[in-house]
Amino acid sequence: MGKESVQKINKPRAIRRLVIWYKRNSAVTSIVDTAASSAVTASNVAGNVVSGAGSVVSTASNVASNVAGNVVSSAESVVNTASSVVSSASSIAKNTLQPLVFDPLKRLQNNDNVLDRVEESQSKRVWIAVDGMGGDYAPGPILEGCLEAISRFPINIKFVGKIEKVKDAAEKTGLAELLENEVKNNRLELIDSGEPIGMNEEATAVRKRKNASINVAMDLVRNNQAEAIYSAGNSGAMMASAIFRIGRLKGIDRPAIGALFPTRDQTRPVLVLDVGANTDCKPSYLHQFALLGNIYAKDVLQVKKPRIGLLNIGEEECKGNDLSLKTFELLSSEKSFHFGGNCEGRDVLSGNFDVVVCDGFTGNILLKFLESVGGVLLDILRSELPRGRRGKVGSAFLKSNLLRIKKRLDHAEHGGALLLGVNGICVIGHGSSKSLSVVSALRLAHSAVNHGVMDNLNQLQKLQVLNS
Repeated sequence: MGKESVQKINKPRAIRRLVIWYKRNSAVTSIVDTAASSAVTASNVAGNVVSGAGSVVSTASNVASNVAGNVVSSAESVVNTASSVVSSASSIAKNTLQPLVFDPLKRLQNNDNVLDRVEESQSKRVWIAVDGMGGDYAPGPILEGCLEAISRFPINIKFVGKIEKVKDAAEKTGLAELLENEVKNNRLELIDSGEPIGMNEEATAVRKRKNASINVAMDLVRNNQAEAIYSAGNSGAMMASAIFRIGRLKGIDRPAIGALFPTRDQTRPVLVLDVGANTDCKPSYLHQFALLGNIYAKDVLQVKKPRIGLLNIGEEECKGNDLSLKTFELLSSEKSFHFGGNCEGRDVLSGNFDVVVCDGFTGNILLKFLESVGGVLLDILRSELPRGRRGKVGSAFLKSNLLRIKKRLDHAEHGGALLLGVNGICVIGHGSSKSLSVVSALRLAHSAVNHGVMDNLNQLQKLQVLNS
């Protein structure tokens, strides 16, 4: 077996697939061949010039050092020219091929953005209360995200926090003038409060500290001064404040936190609940989670007939622990939604289910695991890319795709999770939320308000199963 054959066998699988794809598309193959040929020719020219220059320099050094210097200078000039040719060839290949390779996905994303803009332009402007002191980096990044969201979506913000700290943060981040303008335009209102409930504090602290920022923000929803609330602070405190101040929906024993996970179809995420509100659950809780998730998927995700799945260790109905077995019976007998059976861990992101229910302990582990996948996956892909000229050309083709993958797996793109089961729209943000996460979370809150989620959730009390 020749040396050339051995090299082909040892090529990375990704490169072999790329070559096969090129061969199936004659137009693209022609362009690639031209670009590659230009790059190879330029490289050979550069190599020959450098080699020749080295020989000339060696001879010239015996004659006169000033002559050698001139020859070296000329050689460097030619080498730089050759390098420019290589760079141009790579640029031509990237600019010509990338639209052909990624155009379908790009068009799909552009269409989604158009739909979002149409929906936002047709919806009313709503007031959202924001716990400006909640989160690891508050209030600066929270304020920045709010100001960005106001300019992008039809929302107004009631920003709750210690006003002096908020204004100091605005000065440090260069947002003071923009903040002042939005206040004058009546699109943002600063509301004074006490200190936030710390991340390490017990959720019951909300009962003692009535002036805490989360309580003041929640009161705005209770008094109909805001139609939704967002906080990146203590999630337990958020749930406790919601229960004490706006109450649970009639017939719902425990509220659940629902998070959106990406799937193979980027236009159709899956809602997983509960992801942390209830670590110990009864079968009736999971049944209620399914009812809540079904309404959310219909209203916000716009799925006509959501497929509900029960997270389990196997597809068979006889699999799982006692909680899973009893919950399976309840979900199977429910007529108000479409139960698709057990959902194994590998099926959560498959797109086969629109809603997946589980206890909060399992769901929170699943959520935290997914948050790490994006970064790890990108690190692996970078380490597996080939080195040298071919690797650089391949990286140029894959760069935008890798960024798009990161975006789809980044929890900041979804921003927050909806607290379902309470008598108001509450969005819980990640503790490490920065401006991008805040913008995404406020978009989620606006969407929930705009689609009338609470109207349909309040209809749950009419179900016989909740009144039994």
